[in-house]
Amino acid sequence: MTDAADIHVTPVTPALAPAVRALRVAADQYPYVGDVTFNLIDAERDPLSDAMVILAGDEVVGFYRLDYAPTTVTCKPLEAAIGLRAFLIDRNRQGRGLGTRAIRACCEDIQRRHPDRRVLALNVNCRNVAAIRAYRNAGFVDSGELYFGGSAGPQHLMLRRLG
Repeated sequence: MTDAADIHVTPVTPALAPAVRALRVAADQYPYVGDVTFNLIDAERDPLSDAMVILAGDEVVGFYRLDYAPTTVTCKPLEAAIGLRAFLIDRNRQGRGLGTRAIRACCEDIQRRHPDRRVLALNVNCRNVAAIRAYRNAGFVDSGELYFGGSAGPQHLMLRRLG
């Protein structure tokens, strides 16, 4: 699989779930992302959350969750927003620009399936400098607000306009 492969996203299906559960991040990223299997199961149980897979061609390369109750991410009402959680690219595919392309595909998917939503919101740990840079490169802006409820420490609330 080349890194020039088409990057697209789709809800996790039973056929894709084993490959999603096999995704891994580096040990130092785990506190920021959490356990993939937990996030997959938790998203499937929550009617206000979608478990999403990131594909490069037909290969599973990443995962994320969409939360339609944005207060899960923002801790306050944010009109027409969707929360992005547990975003990851497999450790063997990182550093190749797939994350930025996956965010673009995520935003296109949201605009197609949920045209009434206008903002994608996420929290990123203040110590996770690489992720902050990647999210900025993908069009997110730091809101200037911090969330202090994360188990790995304070997090920046970042926002990206849709459409």
